[in-house]
Amino acid sequence: MHNIEIRDGVAQHVYVGEVPWHGLGRRVPADLAPDQTLKSAGLDWQVYKSPLTTTDPDGNALLVPDRAALIRDVDHSVLDVIGEGWEPLQNDIAFGFFDEFVRAGGMQMHTAGSLKGGRIVWALAKMSESFDVLGLEDRVDSYMLFTNPHSYGQSIDVRFTPIRVVCNNTLAMALRQGSANAVRVNHKRAFDAGSVKEALGLANFKLHRYKEAADLLASKRFNVQDLLRYYATVYPSADATTKIKAGERLLVDDVSCNALRCMELIDVQPGSEFARGTWWQAFNAITYATQHVFGRTPDTRMQSAWYGANQQKQLSALNLALEFAEAA
Repeated sequence: MHNIEIRDGVAQHVYVGEVPWHGLGRRVPADLAPDQTLKSAGLDWQVYKSPLTTTDPDGNALLVPDRAALIRDVDHSVLDVIGEGWEPLQNDIAFGFFDEFVRAGGMQMHTAGSLKGGRIVWALAKMSESFDVLGLEDRVDSYMLFTNPHSYGQSIDVRFTPIRVVCNNTLAMALRQGSANAVRVNHKRAFDAGSVKEALGLANFKLHRYKEAADLLASKRFNVQDLLRYYATVYPSADATTKIKAGERLLVDDVSCNALRCMELIDVQPGSEFARGTWWQAFNAITYATQHVFGRTPDTRMQSAWYGANQQKQLSALNLALEFAEAA
């Protein structure tokens, strides 16, 4: 199962490079402009608001106050019912966010598509910066993810997204100072691309702060007891939580099934040969588990890692790993 939109028999998805797990969409050149990517993915449509009506028992039309239908122009499908003051962001404006960076050579459009019948539209651009953790061949590339939801209650989301190449894991990002790694804009105020770029610090953003965090994790070794406490905190169980609060020693039998699974993955996950026995590997076992092991399908794992509960879980796991590494 997948949530990639299929319209008129065509998957609304394009990608650069390797075929994604679902095998849908089509490969495009790495040098497409944002507007070309938009059209190639079948996302060059508009949405508009239409008054919402109903009928009384006598068949008379009644206007529903403070509500409107959000309709897609290409097929007149109703994407959602929205409230007063909710303003959609058109897809061409969203993709235009990348224009100046692509023209300057600082980014390349990488992936784009729509989910849930057009209710979520996204674009992922690869940034020019990358790094190798501790000088090993364990490369982390940097991406910018723009999510444009045509769905009431969801905000426009623009975020910096590091991806570990060896396992294609989307990594959590926690900058403790300086530029934000994500900006959300609700639909009740106009989208201002300049303000978002300023908040993200894209004009002079440097990946080195994340590299410093990754290098710290890769330079500090864990012991088994701290590793148990780490996974038991990220994936708690009643027994483990009670023992942690009491300062008691944890046993393998105390931890949850998900915590135990992460421990099993440390030495078998892709890239396990890099920085063995360190907090970098301990953290990456969680990112690998949430994106490739846990969950019902690869599709639900991706959505949870980008938009759902696992996004926050990975961020919490990174912060906690840094705490353990700094104390090691």
